Formats: sequence, structure tokens, C-alpha cells
Amino acid sequence: MSASSAAADIAARPEVSAAAELLLRIEGIHTYYGKSHILDGVSLAIGRGEVVGLLGRNGVGKSTTLKAIAGLVHPSQGEISFEGRSIVRLPPHSVARLGIAYVPEERRIFPFLTVLENLRTGLDRHGVGKARKTELLDKAYANFPLLAERRGQLGGTLSGGEQQMLAIARAMMLEPKIILLDEPTEGLMPRMVSQILEIVQVLRGEGVAVLLVEQNVPLTLDACRRVYFIEKGVVRYEALASELQVDHPAIHQYLGV
Repeated sequence: MSASSAAADIAARPEVSAAAELLLRIEGIHTYYGKSHILDGVSLAIGRGEVVGLLGRNGVGKSTTLKAIAGLVHPSQGEISFEGRSIVRLPPHSVARLGIAYVPEERRIFPFLTVLENLRTGLDRHGVGKARKTELLDKAYANFPLLAERRGQLGGTLSGGEQQMLAIARAMMLEPKIILLDEPTEGLMPRMVSQILEIVQVLRGEGVAVLLVEQNVPLTLDACRRVYFIEKGVVRYEALASELQVDHPAIHQYLGV
């Protein structure tokens, strides 16, 4: 069976469709950078608490998809809905307030703030009392013991893996319903890569949905329930991660590995 015909078969099977309680839906979005057509009708869906992977070669629109959800890029066409509400024209701060946290590939921690001060930037928002802030910090330190040890250290002096932990922990301070993770293992040592997988599993255990953009295929298949493959700005294939192996035809076709 070809990848295209297999995609139609897979999409028709109920266990691969979005979870019963739909959280996020993207329908036919198009984006441009200048005259370059980056996303050419991307569609996907994520259920509440579901971990979903988005795989594809470099430059096919994976990061742009995350930026569109986060409000950093506004599609010229198509719809993005979150909990049944259109968010396609909302600014980034309004998207974040709804419960969508974005961890970019560059991490973007504050290098001249300590670990604790970085975490507090996600806590200083309306409606979060002192007791709740303490609870969230305690939870972050329980999930990331290394950050507890480094709480007084400047963010810019952390290793790449430690900065990635800090970026994810800071996102968790927002108490999000979904976290958009862009290439979290990029440039990390194998030991740190396994810790990223553990972090994703922690998020899943807490009922936080994750949309994971990643080049590490084995990690993606281990971490995710479903996987979408994107090519030239279009989602071409969808499957349960449990049905894929690194030698699956779709992985060879869309990733060239």
C-alpha cells in the first residue's frame, strides 16, 4: 500500500482520530513569509491531554505551524480553534492566557536572570496568589531537581540541556492546557535527550497536551500517541505512533531516513 492510500485508510479509523474531547483544531491554514508560501493548507487536531508529534524534513513548515498556533504568525487563510473558540487572529499574549504555552527552538530564556527569576516570569500574572505560586514552584523543582539545585544561577550560564529544562518548566508555570515544543532535543547530549522524553511523559501524566516538533524519530514515536507527517506545507500522512517503526515506508518517504 502506498503512503497516500494508507493515509486515507488510517484517517478513517476511529482510534486515530482526535480524542473525544477536542482541544485544538487547525483547518486548512495558509501562511506566507513575503512571497514564499510556507503552509499550504495544514490541518490537524489534538485532543485534551494528547501528545502528538509533527515530523518532516527541515523547512517544510513545522515551526511555522507552531508559531501560527501561538499567534506569532497570522494565517492568510484557514482556521485555528481552541476549545471551540477561534484564535486565528489573537495576539500571542491572548493565546497564552487561554492556556497555550510555546517553547521555541531557541528556548529564549532570560540569560541575565536567575533560574528562579526566569520561573517567576511565568508566575507574575493576574489571579495567581502567593500560595499558588509556591505550589507551582515546588512542583517545578520536583519535576526538575536540577533546576532546584541551580535556582540561584544565571540562566545564561546553564548548559543547553539545562536551558531546555528551564524553558519547559517556565512554560509549565502558566498552567497550560497544551505546550507547543519545537525541537526540544536539538543539540543535546543523549543523556539529556532521555530526560526530555521523561519531561513529556510528566506532562502527559498531568493531563497537559503536547504538540511536539522533533527530528528525533525514535523519541517522537516513544513520546507520542499519534504522529502527523508534513511535506511542503501540507500534512500528508497520519498514524498511531504505536504502528510506526523507524523503517516504516512513511518515515522513509517524508523524512528520508
